[in-house]
Amino acid sequence: MSEIRFDGRVAVVTGSGRGLGKSHALLLASRGAKVVVNDLGGAVDGAGGGSQTPAEEVVQEIKAAGGEAVADYNGVHTAEGGKGIIETATKAFGKVDILINNAGILRDVSFMKMTDEQWDMVLKVHLYGAYYVTKAAWPVMKENNYGRVIFTTSAAGLYGNFGQTNYSAAKMGVVGMMNTLKAEGAKNNIMVNTIGPGAVSRMTESIMPKDVLDLMVPELVSPIVCLMCSEDFKETGHIMAAGAGHYAKVQIIESKGVYLDPKSKVTMEDVREKLPDIVNMEGAITAQNAMDGIGKFFKQG
Repeated sequence: MSEIRFDGRVAVVTGSGRGLGKSHALLLASRGAKVVVNDLGGAVDGAGGGSQTPAEEVVQEIKAAGGEAVADYNGVHTAEGGKGIIETATKAFGKVDILINNAGILRDVSFMKMTDEQWDMVLKVHLYGAYYVTKAAWPVMKENNYGRVIFTTSAAGLYGNFGQTNYSAAKMGVVGMMNTLKAEGAKNNIMVNTIGPGAVSRMTESIMPKDVLDLMVPELVSPIVCLMCSEDFKETGHIMAAGAGHYAKVQIIESKGVYLDPKSKVTMEDVREKLPDIVNMEGAITAQNAMDGIGKFFKQG
């Protein structure tokens, strides 16, 4: 097999001072990419003034192995921070080819006890952060007619998890962002995909048993993430799940459903009668875009 390389490519990985982000950054660098190692250096809940140490240590590890990297300490949670991260890349390496939106925090609490601040900050980092950095990188990629953008979702966003309403909402939000950007980026060779990782990190080590965490190392997620960042990956709009050596594609699907006469008065009882057919997922389909989904309303029968 020919080796996948990133020679000449510039990659930005947010939250790459530790965990998954660090693993992504090290793998990209080992294959020739010039990497911006972004990390605010805060606590897992986003508190604290931050530290330059995590990003610096990853940069030094990359350089010691013969690679090229620079550190960036901006937070993703502000527009200024997002712009600053991309400016670090363009000033150091002249462009941005790859962006992995990985930075995140947790502020888990049941919905009844959640404060507005706990809600806002998690969305600021995960959803707004992905927006701010991608928004800053987008024109650079468009001008160069090349880009690979990765968003990071979660099983909590795709399927839900008790005590993580804020996190789940943000993680499903990035899937919606991908679904539109895949269309907007296609003509400029900007591929946009999403990873749903299962790996040990500061955000998961307290909520999963040790025997499970021992199998869920970040290094088993990074291969598919970095593959999606390569020229070899021609697909866009995919959600890929990865963890403990298992790799899969995730899709949002819709049942074939039933058609009731739209010109008649449809009652609740009419719908109740057809409910078994409505929820039958045999032959379910995936819409490629919103118009594709709406189009079925005009294909009755």
